[in-house]
Amino acid sequence: MKKIKLYADGLNPSDFGKDLGVDIDGYTFNPSLFKKNGAKDYLDYSKKILEKSENKPVSLEVFADDEINMIKQAKILSRLGKNVYVKIPITFTNKTFTTEVLKELVKEKVQLNITALFTIEQINKILPILENTNSILSVFAGRIFDCGINAIEIMKNINDKVHKTTKCKTLWASPRMSYDYLNAITTKTDIITMQASQIEKMKLFKKSLDQYSLETIKTFYEDARSCNYKL
Repeated sequence: MKKIKLYADGLNPSDFGKDLGVDIDGYTFNPSLFKKNGAKDYLDYSKKILEKSENKPVSLEVFADDEINMIKQAKILSRLGKNVYVKIPITFTNKTFTTEVLKELVKEKVQLNITALFTIEQINKILPILENTNSILSVFAGRIFDCGINAIEIMKNINDKVHKTTKCKTLWASPRMSYDYLNAITTKTDIITMQASQIEKMKLFKKSLDQYSLETIKTFYEDARSCNYKL
């Protein structure tokens, strides 16, 4: 039984419906993933995603870097479907917090996913605005690990704070390995978003280590033989 919601991150519309070995509860995207997938028209690509989403939650991100246009883009994306969560970065590129944007969008009842969160201080900055909403808080645990910092403890502290004081849901973002699915469960995170390749590797979770060792050795052997290596 799943103890956490599993979202697919950056899935190409042509891959929707592909058997990843587990049920997918929602989808997340950002401008960089759109670029990676070859999207040319932001709005058209967003619509294609929603057509494939089966009304599961879909997080689509704004890309403006000022209050007026960020709010404008958020409203456009929100109107695309009742299952849309609009991703708003925690700050603008000048490091100013996007709190005024959040206040306006909460007032307009736009479903929100606050993204690029790394610290409890950032969480504390926005919780008073979001406490009575069903917003998603995307914490980039994988990138925290990249910095040589224990993301497990940070996620535990964030989850404890969020779950005690709000109705918001936490999301483990930028996982670096399939095992982060279990890390997210351990830290009582509500959602994890993973790329398709990471989700597919979860099929290995109950695999025999001895069997996996043997398969690895056979791969080395077959690769060397296919190249006709000699010493």
